[in-house]
Amino acid sequence: MKYFSIRRLSKGLRLPLVGAGVLAAAGALPAQAQTTKPRKGGTIQEAEIEIVKDRVNELGTAPRNFDKVAVPAPPKTAAAPAYTFPDFRLPPDRLVPSVQVLTIKQEELTPLTGNFLKAGIGNYGTFYGRAYLHSARSTDHSYGLDVKHINSLTGPVDGKNSGVSQTSAALTGEIYRGNAAFGGALDVSRERYNFYGYTGPATSPVPQPTPDAGDIKQVFTRFGARAYARNQAPSAALQYELGLGYKYWNDNFSASESNVLLNAKLGYALSDDSRFVLNGDASFITDKDSATRSRNFVQVTPAYEVKRDRLNLALGLTLGYSSDLLNGVSRGAVYPAIRVGYAVVPEQFTVYGGLGGAIQRVTRNDITAENPWLNQNVYVADTRRGPTVYAGFTAAPARGLALNGRVTFSRDKNLYFYLSDPLHQDKFNLVYDDEGTTNVNVHAEASYGTGEKYRIGARADYNRYGTRALAQPYGRPEFQATVFGTYNVSEKLLLGLETYFYSASYSVSYVNQVPDFYRATSPIYDLNLRADYRVTSNLSIFAMGNNLANRQYQRFYRYPVKGINIIGGVTYTF
Repeated sequence: MKYFSIRRLSKGLRLPLVGAGVLAAAGALPAQAQTTKPRKGGTIQEAEIEIVKDRVNELGTAPRNFDKVAVPAPPKTAAAPAYTFPDFRLPPDRLVPSVQVLTIKQEELTPLTGNFLKAGIGNYGTFYGRAYLHSARSTDHSYGLDVKHINSLTGPVDGKNSGVSQTSAALTGEIYRGNAAFGGALDVSRERYNFYGYTGPATSPVPQPTPDAGDIKQVFTRFGARAYARNQAPSAALQYELGLGYKYWNDNFSASESNVLLNAKLGYALSDDSRFVLNGDASFITDKDSATRSRNFVQVTPAYEVKRDRLNLALGLTLGYSSDLLNGVSRGAVYPAIRVGYAVVPEQFTVYGGLGGAIQRVTRNDITAENPWLNQNVYVADTRRGPTVYAGFTAAPARGLALNGRVTFSRDKNLYFYLSDPLHQDKFNLVYDDEGTTNVNVHAEASYGTGEKYRIGARADYNRYGTRALAQPYGRPEFQATVFGTYNVSEKLLLGLETYFYSASYSVSYVNQVPDFYRATSPIYDLNLRADYRVTSNLSIFAMGNNLANRQYQRFYRYPVKGINIIGGVTYTF
């Protein structure tokens, strides 16, 4: 098993150490790297993006109102998601910010039914279909099936060589017996991608033939199952949710990952203004690639929470264990779990701060959902985030307006970055800073809505990565921002907007496996619009336009996204 770790070389360039086979193919690569000075500059003009959601392990925020552990009651209605925008974007454009946004209810034109069928077509040979089927209103059970498929036959590079397809199905259900709810979920998906990042600066002086799509394909199979039990009586002193799950993942390289998961959330009210809470998670992975290894993870956070007038206080500890020992970390970890909140103006303005930390579970399943162009035999390791110091505020200064701001400082060990492989530049290795990474995060978000007419919101994150053994925080942009909104023009017409802004991210280009110079992708601007028009009470038409600015941006080096991508279709509700 090999893993990639960056060491400091002369001329300020840091390179990944690779396995013996790659070193043999590269000849005296380290010696050449010592004497080759990377040229400065080299900015990619527009390119593609696939965000994977930047994994940030964030501490939870206690609610403004100190109540007993809230557990959602059985669904009163079968809500119709036909006119919300969960599928606003088309793959593989995964421009998804790394943090949760303040909850904004997406308005629906006439939420009369809970089932719908949807189909659409678009340019790039795109077909989109979705079926959402859910049980009728019931006091003793609930179940639903969500089936989705989307594919683009062609893409931005060499037609079908950059095509993509995604198919998934999810089945959920709950039954209610007295104060208890028992539920389960099954989900399965298949995703097809191609390694079309073979374009770009020449990797050899001899022109290479265009590969066949079948020779550069990557296929992911994902399966998940979960069963759980929870209390649905909000007034009970003891609140709980206990779950057992299993996830399986494999790829076209014959790598696989089997993951058994356990989770528990407990809350016990000691009095009207104090309680004991316990959150726990466990994961037991069998990871198979060129070798097989076990990856075990257990983490619990017991805490005592109390409210005194305007003051909320939580005192606890996070106790973690991970069998991943990369870069000299210990198996065990202990972090404080302290949070203090003060309502300056009750229900309108609260400030908070705290100390924390945790082990962040990292899996192949999650990483390939972020970046599907991962190399073979990468070494996956859990991230140790801590100690962490944070402070922020929440505010609701006016009806319909919500604000949130936070500053976080953390010290990370084994935070992963993406860097192009010297031999196969269309694939990415996971690299880690041997000396650890400091991270300063500044987060801000706002949302505003008036009645049933419109909702608008914005969020932004700035991350300053303090790498030491790495020249750059490869593959991680420092700035991300999103503006989004919906507008009910009339009872029949609903409009939606999303825009994304991302700063440049970095990689290294190579010629004959020798570093050429640092590469910075161009900053990203992405504009998406959507419209839904109800023709009858059951039939509507929709249109989505992605990347309407027609920017050839790329989130990951050498992978440009599609240009203007439009899809239109019909929705039938029943």
